Amino acid sequence: MGSAGYTILSRGPIGVSARRSIRIALFLLIAAIVPGNSADEKRIAIFAAATTYSLPISDRNGVEYVGLLEAIEPLGTVTSRNGGDHWKFRYNDADAEFMVGSNRAKIRGHDIDLSGTFLLENNRGLVPVTSLSTLLPRILGVQVTFNPASRRLFIGNVATHFTAQLSRTAPPRLVMNFTSPVNPTIATEPGKLRMAFNREPLVAPGTPTLTFDDKAIPSATYLENNGIAEITVNGTVPLMASFSNDRRTITIAPTPQQAAGPAQPAAVPGALPAASSAANPVAVVPPVPRHFFAVIDASHGGDDRGAALSDKLAEKDVTLALARRLRQELEARGMSTMVLRDSDANLTLDQRAIFTNTAHPVIYVALHAASDGNGVRLYTALLPAGGENNGPFISWDTAQERVVPISRTAAQAVAAEFQKKQIQVRTLSAPLRPLNNLTGPAIAVEVAPPGSDVMDLNLPAYQQNVASTVATGIAAVRDKLGGQP
Repeated sequence: MGSAGYTILSRGPIGVSARRSIRIALFLLIAAIVPGNSADEKRIAIFAAATTYSLPISDRNGVEYVGLLEAIEPLGTVTSRNGGDHWKFRYNDADAEFMVGSNRAKIRGHDIDLSGTFLLENNRGLVPVTSLSTLLPRILGVQVTFNPASRRLFIGNVATHFTAQLSRTAPPRLVMNFTSPVNPTIATEPGKLRMAFNREPLVAPGTPTLTFDDKAIPSATYLENNGIAEITVNGTVPLMASFSNDRRTITIAPTPQQAAGPAQPAAVPGALPAASSAANPVAVVPPVPRHFFAVIDASHGGDDRGAALSDKLAEKDVTLALARRLRQELEARGMSTMVLRDSDANLTLDQRAIFTNTAHPVIYVALHAASDGNGVRLYTALLPAGGENNGPFISWDTAQERVVPISRTAAQAVAAEFQKKQIQVRTLSAPLRPLNNLTGPAIAVEVAPPGSDVMDLNLPAYQQNVASTVATGIAAVRDKLGGQP
C-alpha cells in the first residue's frame, strides 16, 4: 500500500551552495505535491506538456514577484551563478543575465525590458510575475500564453478545451466533454455543483456563462482565479457528477431521490448543512437507489504508482488487474459490480469515497498489493474517537461507524474461503482510508505473493484464484449484507 515518491535533482555550477540547492528542491517538492491554494496565498500555476506545478508569489512594494529559477527548473537542466549585483543562469543553450535593481535583462544576447526591477533575495532571483510572458518565450524557445488576472501560464500547446451540451432526457443530463482526461475536486452546496481544476490546463469556452433553458440545470459558469479554473453548474435540485470515457467526459444529473422531503447533497466532504461548522465536515447519507451490488476500488493509479513491488511491477497495475477479475467473478454470481478505477487514472481518497457513497452499493472492496509476506490480509475500518453521528448527517471520518459489524462479517466470510483453499490469510482493523469515510459495508483486500517471488503477483492463475475466493466469500453472506442491486 505504498505511495509514489518524488526525487528532486537541483543541478548548479561550482559556487552555488548546497543550501541553495536544497532550498530550491524544497520549493519544487512543495509545488509538486501541494497543488491546491490556501485562501490567503497567492500562487501561479504553470502548465507544460510534461509537468504541471504551482509556485508561491511574493509581494514587494505592491508588485507581484516569483522565483525565476523555480519557474524554469522543473522543465529541464538549469544552472545559475551569483556575482554580487549580477545574477546569471543558463537553461539548455539559453544564457540570461540580470542586475539587481534594474528593470532590464539580457537573454540570448538581447536586451529585454521587465515590468519591474529585478530582486535578489537569499540567492533567489525574483522577477515580476507579469514579465514571465516576455522572459519565458525567449528562454524556452516556445510559445507561452499567460493570463495574469488568474495567474495561469501555459507553455506550448497544452490547453484542455471542453464542450457542454444538455441532453433533454428525463431527468436532464449535462454532458461535458474534455480534450484530455481531467480529475477535478468536486463539491456541492445548495443550488450548485462546483468542479475545481487544480492541475488541468483548462481554458475558457467561448463565453464564461452557459445557459441551457432547463428548469433543473439552468446554467453553468467558468471562472479562473489564483491558478485554478472552476466550473460551477447551477441547479434547482441537488446534482451529482459521474465520469466516463477515460475521464474525458463528466455527466452531471439530478441526484436520484427516494424519500420525500428536502433533498440532500451527495456525500461530499466539506458540503455542510447550514447549521454545521466548517471545522467539522460531514458526510450525508444519500437516499439513492442501489444500482450496483458492489463497488470495486483498484488502489492508486495515474502518477500514483503505489508500492514499487519490483523494478518492473507497480502496485497500481496489479490492483487494476485484480479489480477486473473480481468484477467478472461477482457478476458471474449475479452481483452487479462497478470498478471505480477501470483505467490508469488517479483518484483522491475523498473522490473514491464520494463516488462510492453516491453509488450506494451493498459492499465496497478496496484492492491493494504488497511485496512483503505471503497470502492475503483483510482489513476493516479502525475508527478514530470523537465522531458524532446524528440523523442524516454523520462525521466524515467515522462514516463507517454504523456498519462496522457488517463489514467484519464480510471480512470473516472472505477469510473463511481463503482458509478453505489453504491460502494464508489474516483479518485486521486499520485506519485505512477511504474505509472510514464510507457509509456502507466496506473491506480492503491486500494481496501478497503466494511464495518468495514477488512477480507471482502478476500470474493470471493466482489473480484469478484470489478474485474467485473473494467473490465466493461475499456471495456466502450476501443476504446478511442487506439489499439487492
